[in-house]
Amino acid sequence: MPSRWDQQIEDLLAQYRRQREEAVETRRRINETTSTASAPRQAVKVTVGAQGQVTALEFPTGAYRRMAPKELADILLTTIQQARSEALKSVDEIVSAQLPPGITLSSLLQGQADPTAFLPEEPVMPEAGFDATDLRLRGDKK
Repeated sequence: MPSRWDQQIEDLLAQYRRQREEAVETRRRINETTSTASAPRQAVKVTVGAQGQVTALEFPTGAYRRMAPKELADILLTTIQQARSEALKSVDEIVSAQLPPGITLSSLLQGQADPTAFLPEEPVMPEAGFDATDLRLRGDKK
């Protein structure tokens, strides 16, 4: 029959495995995230990945042909930024579900949230947890 320590260790290992599986799933979902934005008059359509990298650039209509180079450049930059912003919102929703209430990925990335505010200075031990006087920890075999 396993001791209560053995059971606690097994419980902690099971919890770790669940958290690791959740982290793998979160990473998969983030990596699959894309966002597409279109400029007015469909002059340009931009798709970006989760990290904001441009993965597709389309000109669905001939509207871009009638634009001055500066106007086209401005529309491209604005549309890319819009797509990036939407991708960040999607990633924010994925990651924020695993963060403490009131903390979002965006607030962490923008330096608006203090990560130490939700991490205790010292780890919290369960009441029935670690006992430094446990004979097995001192090497005694009883």
